[in-house]
Amino acid sequence: MKKNDTIIELANQIIDNESNAIIGLKRKIDDDFRKTVELVLENKGNLVFSGIGKSAIIAQKIVATMNSTGTTAVFMHAADAIHGDLGIVHEGDIVVILSKSGETPEIKVLVPLIKLRGNKIVAMVGNRKSYLASQADFILDVTVGEEAIPGSLAPTSSTTAQLVMGDALALILMRCRGFSTDDFAKFHPGGALGKQLYLRVKDLYVRNERPEVGPDDNLTRVIIEMTHKRLGATVVCEGEKVLGIITDGDLRRMLMNTPDIEHVKASQIMTTDPKTIDEDALVVDALHKMRSNSITQLPVVDNGKYLGIIHLHDVLKEGVF
Repeated sequence: MKKNDTIIELANQIIDNESNAIIGLKRKIDDDFRKTVELVLENKGNLVFSGIGKSAIIAQKIVATMNSTGTTAVFMHAADAIHGDLGIVHEGDIVVILSKSGETPEIKVLVPLIKLRGNKIVAMVGNRKSYLASQADFILDVTVGEEAIPGSLAPTSSTTAQLVMGDALALILMRCRGFSTDDFAKFHPGGALGKQLYLRVKDLYVRNERPEVGPDDNLTRVIIEMTHKRLGATVVCEGEKVLGIITDGDLRRMLMNTPDIEHVKASQIMTTDPKTIDEDALVVDALHKMRSNSITQLPVVDNGKYLGIIHLHDVLKEGVF
């Protein structure tokens, strides 16, 4: 296989085959799937996922998804389980076993031990006629017609089907539990995603100076305030009310168009009725407002009262994009 078009053609075939395997799962979402969801929602124990080989790797990813979306889950390797790790399973836990064939030796040893303890077994299996399927309380059918390349022994379409079935189970449980964006943020405090979900304007603007001038202040006062507070802008206020904002751009435009600057007042330079942001708003919302209006500063307000300025640089420094 040397030609580029052959490589591209084969890659597209692989993607098509895996896509077809996923689409085929829609016909396998049956009453056992519904009962599995209901069982987990009613159950007070944990979900214990187990498998061997590539299925074990997929099981670990499903566990991670479950834990981040409100369903407590743990992983137990099928081989380790029969050598001591079966202690992970407690009374009331539900054990979900992943296997393409449902016939691996470790699974055949593990299943009777779990049943002896009285735990429910959910088989995520690619063979409904297998030993695992026959012993399970519920079956999540992930049978695929073939792997991504017909005749290949490497699990590809089969593990993709397991992953998608696990995602379906996790996300339906999330919806049924009423798991909210705030809940998600509590489980994802790190990185850009977490900051988008919990970081608020009031967490950032307080680090900045609070530039402010009055409507009758002269140009010298405006420039001094903007220079000292180093935010590239100053808000024009009357009492606590925001009247406008003056930016570096406003100053440049004024200098280009006004021959006599000696008697210029802040009210003559400012942009009236500027865009503002509430201090309790999410930083990501402030970012969207700045981007959509092609601006780099937003006055921060609380019920119309001027509090300070949040700058685009503050947002980018926090890694919120």
